[in-house]
Parts: sequence; C-alpha cells; structure tokens
Amino acid sequence: MSAETPVQSAGNFTRLRLRFRDWRGTRPFWAGLFTLLGGIPIAYFPYATLKLGHMSIAMATTAGAGSLIIGVLLITLGLTMWFQQATRIFAGVASILLALVSLVVSNIGGFLVGFLLALVGGALALSWAPGEPAAEANGHPGTPGGPVGGDSLGGVPGGATGEPGRSAAPHEHGTGDGGEADGARTEDRDRGHRVG
Repeated sequence: MSAETPVQSAGNFTRLRLRFRDWRGTRPFWAGLFTLLGGIPIAYFPYATLKLGHMSIAMATTAGAGSLIIGVLLITLGLTMWFQQATRIFAGVASILLALVSLVVSNIGGFLVGFLLALVGGALALSWAPGEPAAEANGHPGTPGGPVGGDSLGGVPGGATGEPGRSAAPHEHGTGDGGEADGARTEDRDRGHRVG
C-alpha cells in the first residue's frame, strides 16, 4: 500500500448503521417504537384464538371493532412520531388517551402489555425535544449559542479576578497566547467544572 492508495471507505453495513443512527437521533424514535408496539397487542388479542392442547380459547369481545380501531390508531401515531416530528405533542397526548381507553375497550389494554407500551411511548413523545445544532451547542463566542458580549468566561462579572471594574488580563481570557484555553481544555468558572 502506498501513500497514493485511496483509503477504503467503511463497509455498507457501517454506512447504513451510521445513517440510521443519524436518522434516529433527529426524531422521537423510541416513543414511536413503543407506541407502534403498543398498538399490536391491543388490535390482535380480541381477534386471536389461542389453543391450549385440544381446547381453543376465543377472546372475541363485543368491542372487537373498537380494539381494532384503537390498535390501528396507535400504530399510525407511532409512525407519525417518526415521520412528522412537529406533531409529537399531539401524537403523545393522543396515544396516552387511546391507551387509557384501551383498558376499558380492549381486554384490559391488550392484557396490560399494549397499554403500558402505548403509555410509555406517549410519555416519551411528550418529553422529547429536538437537539440543538452542533454549532450552537459548542458555546464559542461569536456563535449564536455563545456567551453574550464575547466574554469567554461565561459572563462572570469582573472577569477572572472577581474585582468589579477590573477586567482580566488577556492571558487570563486565553486569547491566543498558547495557553490552556487555546488547547483542548478550558475551565468554565461560573459552573466550576471543566469543559473539553
């Protein structure tokens, strides 16, 4: 292998896995999955015929159509959480309400399995919030998420010295003298922990 040999790219599986991870990170993935999985037992059990040896058990109820509607709606809400993130609040509230209604309508909410999955999925949808873009999350001065006024100390009054009216020397701010702030780590003085 020479210096001119192009670097081989990652395999198809790795590339697909990374694309899926990026896709999953930008939406309430687990909320949609739990809600979708919660709709399956709610819709399935009223129409299922179980066999125990030579005895068959039919769980048909008078509300079989209602169970099917609730199950299909929960599956649809789970897919909506994945592909329409803007409606996550509505989908979360609707899935919680449908899970509660399924307790009465559909064999105790699909024998509590569908009820619990839909309830957790709805709660996750309500609590999920989109992440900040990477540029804003850094908190560097000059970026929209950075400290106000370009103060690299995070808005500490009086600079690093703590004395009002006296600003810190340039080397205390870490402005280009090759100090620790220009390297990999700097200390966040207003919160007392190190930022990498």
